[in-house]
Amino acid sequence: MELRQLRYFVAVAEELNFGRAAARLLIAGPSLSQQIKALERDLGVRLFDRDRRSVALTPSGAALLPKARALLAQAEDLRRSAAGLAASAPVRLGYVHWLPADLTARVFGLADVHVDTWVLPSHTQARRVAEHSLDLAVCWIRTSDLAELGLASRLVGAHRLHAIGPAPEAGAVRAADTVVLVDADTANWESWNVFVEEFGADTGAKVVRIEDGGITGPAYFAHVRRLGRPVLNSPKGEGVPLPADLAARAVVDPTPFYTWSLVWRADETRPAVLATVDALAVEPTALGLDSPAAWLPAGDPSRKA
Repeated sequence: MELRQLRYFVAVAEELNFGRAAARLLIAGPSLSQQIKALERDLGVRLFDRDRRSVALTPSGAALLPKARALLAQAEDLRRSAAGLAASAPVRLGYVHWLPADLTARVFGLADVHVDTWVLPSHTQARRVAEHSLDLAVCWIRTSDLAELGLASRLVGAHRLHAIGPAPEAGAVRAADTVVLVDADTANWESWNVFVEEFGADTGAKVVRIEDGGITGPAYFAHVRRLGRPVLNSPKGEGVPLPADLAARAVVDPTPFYTWSLVWRADETRPAVLATVDALAVEPTALGLDSPAAWLPAGDPSRKA
């Protein structure tokens, strides 16, 4: 039994609707249902009577609800106590491109998190954590990197990658029919290169080597036009307005996910750092990474064994 499962239980009990509770908790509906079932298994009782039209607390669920609320209140007291520890020891957090949108709200009262202004590549940020320049970093990393640098990791987010191709073509495109770009500048694109070269080897996507930094931006769009085929878009290209002659297409069979891990030193003992990890981490199931259609590199820490 985990505290987050108790939070899920209380949310469903208050909403009496799995869809509304999932939206409130910012998790996927199927993941919420799975966690409630897991909690019921752990407790050995059924908490809800549910059918297609309604959700109601069972007598056992109603009896346990105030106890669950009390436990969550105690946990919140612990979070507030941790704030005192954090006040004298700021947590230094680095990142590459992406951070949780609600980072401040999730760590409030737990730690004084200072986001580092140096936006650097994944391998550089991970090494800075290992060298004590940072306490935490959000980056793309492999299990081999964790072992080499003496780091631990938890999943905090993921991008479902799509491809950009000539308009007006639309609809999903098979991974084998896409192109991936590998840039000669390994100082900036080492992690991306590793990711897409394995994607190409696994799926049959065509690997095209470039030397102009065209993984994103106008040079990337120029490559799409030159190749005349859908080209996998990097997370750094997410949200960038597309030229009128190009269109985004979903990638299937399989669908690639680029994960973001929160890394810290494996021997870390500071409560503020570890509390920040717990506050930001999410489960792979909540992001759909457990789907048979999802593709992750072999060394991704979030990939199923």
